Amino acid sequence: MAEKRVAIASDHAGFEFKSVLKKDLEAMGYDAIDLGTDGLDPVDYPDFAARMAEAVADGRVAWGVLVCGTGIGISIAANRHRELRAALCHEPVSARLARAHNDANILVLGARITGIEVARDCLKIFLATAFEGGRHERRVAKLA
Repeated sequence: MAEKRVAIASDHAGFEFKSVLKKDLEAMGYDAIDLGTDGLDPVDYPDFAARMAEAVADGRVAWGVLVCGTGIGISIAANRHRELRAALCHEPVSARLARAHNDANILVLGARITGIEVARDCLKIFLATAFEGGRHERRVAKLA
């Protein structure tokens, strides 16, 4: 069941953050699918956004988390893929609204911008929030 699987990926700047969040996902009962990177050696964030797009497109996961230094680069790269609605969040309110109003399926975090405890809160809220639909459905449909 893809709903209980969450993919997680980062570039080198987000590697340590990703490691913490992956453990949190597993503690929450999710099967965390690690799409890389596997260390601190420099890599290119668009490659990991592409891996995320493949995981969503082929149905392995319904949700994902992407991390880079600021979150900006990887969110730009992610949103080039039709199957991803990636939301860069710096605090829990934006994580909640990204799901509730935008039906975001990818949480993006900046490891150099957001503290790990705030990021952990964002992750919990993002995964716990349902899309409200209603007036937001028309807008989200235009993204496709």
